[in-house]
Amino acid sequence: MATFSQPTIESGSDMVQDFLCSTCEEKKLEESADYYCESCVKFFCSKCIDLHSQLFTQHSPHGRGDMKKWPVAKKMEDFLLKCDVHKEENNEMFCKDHSQLCCNKCAYLNHRTCKTVILLSDLVKNTGTSTDLKQVSVTIQTTLAKLKELQENQEDSIHSLLSSFYEQVYKIQENRKKIIAALNKLERKAMQELKETLTKLQAPLDRDIDKCSTLQDELKQLGEAIHNIGDKNKQELSLIASIKCKEKKKRFEKYQKENFVEIKSSISFQPNNKIVEYLSKLSGLGMTLTVMHNPDKVIRMDGKSEYDVRTEGELKCTIRDICVLSSGQVLVTDQDNNKVKLLSQTYQVVSHCSVSDSQFNWPLGICQITPSEFGIAVSPKPPYNNGFASKILFIKVNNSQLVKDRILNFQHLCKSIVYQKGDLFVTSGNALFKYKLSDTCTLVSKLHEDTSDEWTVSRCAVSPTGDKLYITNPNQQKLLTLAKDGSILATFMDPAVKFLTGLHVTPAGQVLVCGGDSKNIIQVDSKGSMKLATLATRRDGVECPHSVCYNRITNSIIVGQFEHKKILVYKVK
Repeated sequence: MATFSQPTIESGSDMVQDFLCSTCEEKKLEESADYYCESCVKFFCSKCIDLHSQLFTQHSPHGRGDMKKWPVAKKMEDFLLKCDVHKEENNEMFCKDHSQLCCNKCAYLNHRTCKTVILLSDLVKNTGTSTDLKQVSVTIQTTLAKLKELQENQEDSIHSLLSSFYEQVYKIQENRKKIIAALNKLERKAMQELKETLTKLQAPLDRDIDKCSTLQDELKQLGEAIHNIGDKNKQELSLIASIKCKEKKKRFEKYQKENFVEIKSSISFQPNNKIVEYLSKLSGLGMTLTVMHNPDKVIRMDGKSEYDVRTEGELKCTIRDICVLSSGQVLVTDQDNNKVKLLSQTYQVVSHCSVSDSQFNWPLGICQITPSEFGIAVSPKPPYNNGFASKILFIKVNNSQLVKDRILNFQHLCKSIVYQKGDLFVTSGNALFKYKLSDTCTLVSKLHEDTSDEWTVSRCAVSPTGDKLYITNPNQQKLLTLAKDGSILATFMDPAVKFLTGLHVTPAGQVLVCGGDSKNIIQVDSKGSMKLATLATRRDGVECPHSVCYNRITNSIIVGQFEHKKILVYKVK
């Protein structure tokens, strides 16, 4: 017979049905039972049990602390017996061919041709052994944990999918703005040509009108003068007036003959109908594609470009971290010059700002919080690690300008930071912390710690689905892959990769690692257990890689270097 110590079902489940007090139930009241009496085969609440104990002094009711001796709840029994397919039927048989419980309908509809369909009562008699429900319970809990993990992975996939969706929405809107800007430019040019034509045609007409006005004024004055001398017998003045009149008449006749030819001018604009015809034939602004991400697809690089990211007065730069905006602009932290720099789509510095007033602090890791807000890890330089506070400075990008925002201070060093779905992961040099980020930062847990050396937890990255975390251990030449709870899933070491510096995970989940001393960039599989390829070496221009980032806007890989003038940009095939 089956044995089970105490059934446990979460209170949030629809299956929960507590035992009701039998006495209260007879009075049509629903009161949860606190005791069960085997002698009476009845349940009692805390009020009714007092009268029962007075009447039946020899009975020994069992409280909820001794529920092993309580019967199985009717609702629970019904839940177990009910067929999952035909809810109105009870399971009465078991098909050994399919290892399935069957009600009468299931047996008739789906198992008529099966060889071994037996009654459950006979199955219990034939086995002669009890079912280990403790093991069943463990199996359920294990399956629930795996199911929860699967659900969370799918939720993370939805989050990643939505992120790509909104990024493409932004791209469509930007594309539309470019089209409108091009049309506005054409409109301005057409309007300018129209105005120039108007000016050209109107100018001679204005001159003719001015001549007419001038001659009219002169003739009016001459008429008034003749009127004044008409009866005053001024022969000399009369002669002069007559001569002037003839002169002005000749001027008028000359104007009329030479300049005042009646030609009616008008302006006409002939639109370029090919533009409208071309646009009307287009099916859309572009194509929507479904990109299937393969985190272990090897990246192939072809062609390198170099871009100087120094500002005036700077001798060299150490680009500690890189982040690509959805606009195609690039944000970098320049460790040497204590600056955050905003680069254009063509990698020209368009804005920059200092992260601290102190010369003893420098900017390190960078992460994107919202499309326009970014977090910058700022820590004191060695050997001032204990003398100055570490912080995360939040910076907003507004119209291609960097604007400093709030600051959060921390009790530990802040080296590398990663943000995903409200969680902020921060490395301190020998530990990885998980925070919940809002207006403040709330520590959730210390996921990993290695105090064997100073630089054992340096860079950090997270997979697109959030199920794996990657951290570098430069001093021990290791890349660790952690589960969300901080447990180590894999350890990667390769003698060809020395002093692991830059670390980046692409939107597809591809893991990129920089070897600072080995002067190379490699790709590791998504499990973090093996090298897939060497992407670039010193022969490809890599001298001292310090950071790496994939730019999916331009399909290229950006490499920041230690104490160098330029960043490297490799085109991906």
